[in-house]
Amino acid sequence: MFTTKEPHVSPQVQRTDPPYLQVVKHIKAEIESGVLQDGQRIDSVRKIVAKWNISLATATKVVSTLKAEGLVRSEPGVGTIVTREQAAASAKDRVVRSMEGRIYAANERAEIRAAELVPAPEDVADALGLPAGTNVIRRQRVTLRDDVPSSASTSWFSGDLAGTAPLLLEARRLPQGTPKYVEEQAGLVPAVGKDQLRADIASEEDSAALGIPLGSPVLRKQNWVFSSEGDVIEFGQSVSVARRWTTYNYEISR
Repeated sequence: MFTTKEPHVSPQVQRTDPPYLQVVKHIKAEIESGVLQDGQRIDSVRKIVAKWNISLATATKVVSTLKAEGLVRSEPGVGTIVTREQAAASAKDRVVRSMEGRIYAANERAEIRAAELVPAPEDVADALGLPAGTNVIRRQRVTLRDDVPSSASTSWFSGDLAGTAPLLLEARRLPQGTPKYVEEQAGLVPAVGKDQLRADIASEEDSAALGIPLGSPVLRKQNWVFSSEGDVIEFGQSVSVARRWTTYNYEISR
């Protein structure tokens, strides 16, 4: 009995995004999935040219973009290597990855530190559009990269979800991710997001969660996830350690 070997298929540039951005997304996906690990060398510019059938200038832009986002760096005598520790996921990344069935990179994991129903603090109530003191769901987690804390975050939801999505009140990870679980249980589909970021210093709570000195520089974030009807599905607050790039891609239209 004879078997035929399937021919090797090289990746092909599509015409939706600019060619350089398609290659960037492909390499980023390999980094996020763990195919490319920290310290591992990525393809050289000339190899990218040959593999993707693009110009030298375009391939050079691919590597420059990855460097600018803190995902790779040049190592003399070695080439361009992966440096994921310099990059931090945005709130959008977390939601999109969950909806696609992937949440954390190979070297990342999350520990759920609390999952409970509590009276909403005033700022959280305002963010969710609820009266202060209304019961809301609070899920607190610490994300570790290579077993070192990189960020601490809290997700807030309306207390009404306690009945339809009861696992939100269990202090354990949800295999499909929180956004996907909420969609499955309550039919709330993320449609629009809003993020706020500011430089800050670590509070006592931040210091304890991240294992960094009190007053260390941190990046503090707030994010909202809205349904297509404009209702707030989730309000998030997070803090991450310094010297990591958070990257956003967006379209500009008139």
